[in-house]
Amino acid sequence: MRIFEEGKTFENLGPDNHLSLGDYEICIFNNCDFSNSDLSDINFSECTFTGCNLSLAKLLNTSLKDVRFTGCKLMGLHFDDCNSLLTGFCFRDCNLSLSSFYNLKIRKTSFINSKITEADFTETDLTESVFDNCDLQKTTFFNTNLEKADFRTSFNYSFDPEVNNIKKAKFSLSGVRGLLDKYDIEISHD
Repeated sequence: MRIFEEGKTFENLGPDNHLSLGDYEICIFNNCDFSNSDLSDINFSECTFTGCNLSLAKLLNTSLKDVRFTGCKLMGLHFDDCNSLLTGFCFRDCNLSLSSFYNLKIRKTSFINSKITEADFTETDLTESVFDNCDLQKTTFFNTNLEKADFRTSFNYSFDPEVNNIKKAKFSLSGVRGLLDKYDIEISHD
C-alpha cells in the first residue's frame, strides 16, 4: 500500500527505519541514514535532503523530481536506475564519489562544492550544468554532452574533447590542462 506524505519533516532516521513505499512531496529529510536502503519505486518531489547518508541505496525506478541534496553522502549511487522521466536534482557540499549518471538527461544540474571522484557521466546530457568548485578526479566523461557546461572553478577533471561535446563550455586556463591529458604533453607556466 502506497502512502502519501506532503510537507512533512523527517529527522534522524537510522538505517533500521525504512521509508514506506509512496509519494513524498515538499518533504524535508534531516540527518537521516538511508545507506544500503531500498528506495526503489519511491517518488520524491520538491524534497530536501540535508546531512543525510544515502550511500549504496537502491534507486530502481525512484523519482527524484526537483530534489535538493545538501551536505549529503551519496557514494556509489546508481542515479541511472532512477525513473529518467522524473529526474531533476541539485547537489551542494555532497560526496558523489563512485556514483553513476549513465545516459541520463540532467540538463542545468548544479554540482556545488562537491566531491565527484570516480563517478560516471558516460552518455549523459549535462547541457548548461554547473560544476562549481568540484573535485572530479578520475570521473568518466565519454560521449557526454557538456555544451555550455561550466567547469571554471572545478579541478582534477580529465576528458577527451574529441569524444565529448564541449561546444561553448567554460573552463579556466589552469583547467584546460585536463582537456589535453590524452596527448601526454608537458605544459609549463613560462
